Amino acid sequence: MTLLGASDIRALASELDVTPTKKWGQNFVHDANTVRKIVASAKLEANEPVVEIGPGLGSLTLGLIEAGHRVTAIEIDGRLASRLPETLVERGGDSASLSVIHSDALTVTEFADEPTALVANLPYNISVPVLIHMLDTFPTLRRILVMVQAEVGQRLAAGPGTKMYGVPSLKVAWWGDWTLEGTVSRRVFWPEPNVDSVLVGMTAHDVPGDSALRKTTFALVDAAFGQRRKTLRQALSAYCGSTAAAEQLCLGAGIDPSARGEQLQLEGFLALAHEQRLRGNTI
Repeated sequence: MTLLGASDIRALASELDVTPTKKWGQNFVHDANTVRKIVASAKLEANEPVVEIGPGLGSLTLGLIEAGHRVTAIEIDGRLASRLPETLVERGGDSASLSVIHSDALTVTEFADEPTALVANLPYNISVPVLIHMLDTFPTLRRILVMVQAEVGQRLAAGPGTKMYGVPSLKVAWWGDWTLEGTVSRRVFWPEPNVDSVLVGMTAHDVPGDSALRKTTFALVDAAFGQRRKTLRQALSAYCGSTAAAEQLCLGAGIDPSARGEQLQLEGFLALAHEQRLRGNTI
């Protein structure tokens, strides 16, 4: 197969009358070496079913299929969704390796071919909501590698006590272990973004509880970081009904009420959620 270069990207965009928009986070990768680096970094099994979100003009799609994977691509722009299969065949690919869904990724709830991996150049403005939706909806996902804005990637992979650690870090940790896996130059995109990009990866682990426990855990996380600099005794007071109730919840869970949310790992919030469940007052 022949992957897309800078002139190919511009020609396709011109043909389709596509002007990249910030609304949909469209920044197209035009460097074949970068595409192959991303595919290699994903560390996928041979012929693994992969979902790609926002394939755009097809740079990463072609790279994944070149490496022998079956791709289900979700594209919100109808022009791009319609053109992608044609581009694949023109570049020497097998059309049977690609399925395209013209939709908003946040509304997709089923696939004909259940994916075990997600690899994508994610639009910066929806990265975290899309990842949470996909992980929540498709438990078959065991490996993720996404290219995102550097700040987003740092938040996803951050650990307790760091500046970047927060709600995204804790919520995505429900499903897996996240690490930064590389950087991507601005110069490989058209148009060139004004932010740096990174590759961030996830290896799935067993989820620590059912959906009800997750809902309670996430509500506690939201409450704790809604007032990030306050102690848990204070930050959870509205959630629990009073400062005294928040303190008793923390003590019952074996958590120091004077600690801040940014000091707790997911296990700490799970302990709080289990204690809240025992008290029969879950949200």
